Amino acid sequence: MDARLEDPIAAGIAAQSDEAAGNRHQTLWWRLASIALFCGAWEIAGLVPINLAFPTFSSTVAAFFEMVGDGTMLRAYALTLQPLIIGLIVSASLGISIGVAMGLRKSVEWMAAPIFIVLQAAPVAAVIPMVTFVYGIGMTAKVISVCLLALPVIVLNSYKAVANVNPSLVNMCRSFLGSRWQQILKIILPDASPVIFAGLRLGISAGFIGIILAELLITPTGIGDLITYHRAVANYAHMYATIASVIVFSAASLSVLQWVEERWIRPEKKRS
Repeated sequence: MDARLEDPIAAGIAAQSDEAAGNRHQTLWWRLASIALFCGAWEIAGLVPINLAFPTFSSTVAAFFEMVGDGTMLRAYALTLQPLIIGLIVSASLGISIGVAMGLRKSVEWMAAPIFIVLQAAPVAAVIPMVTFVYGIGMTAKVISVCLLALPVIVLNSYKAVANVNPSLVNMCRSFLGSRWQQILKIILPDASPVIFAGLRLGISAGFIGIILAELLITPTGIGDLITYHRAVANYAHMYATIASVIVFSAASLSVLQWVEERWIRPEKKRS
């Protein structure tokens, strides 16, 4: 006899597992369908064409593989990723530390919050030329450009995450005579981690914007150089392929970070 018929609990767990697997497959099919619809609409819009500078999807894909094949795409990413990774590491380490300190101490909040609120609202495209004037057109200016966009997002999200921790959990820790460090390490940071990671993902997304702005406004190198060059010589398929590769790479990086959060940091948040 089937074990699931003998044990109703096992049968319920098996049914939930089958339902979760079905939901995952359905979600995958819908995502593939939406991607296919987008690519088809892009191809039709390029064939019409809606604009002489708008290539078809097939020509854009061919241009992408051409640039990968001759090495120009890989060399461009090698140049772009250096300041991007440095800027994101600096932004993540400083941003989470400052945000957590703001959430824990009112004095730090009063001093730091106005600065990062202004930075988040500032038109960064207008600030980058000033950074270039002070630091030149080298690696330092590009790293600062990434931090200008990524750091305020990470700081403010980390601050809000810590400031809005469930007070009943903190009071429970106090009732069990937990020390301040135990409150922070065992209660506050675990409870705030989902919002902190959400801010980290938003910060990484902003960092990608910062590095592209830096390479377009400071000096045309890496991905910015590819975009500027192919626009200048009217190779629009190559230009769109470069832009699309940045979007796909950014989305893939954020998906990997979300998987790391669900797999290692907050496994209970894993979607069924």
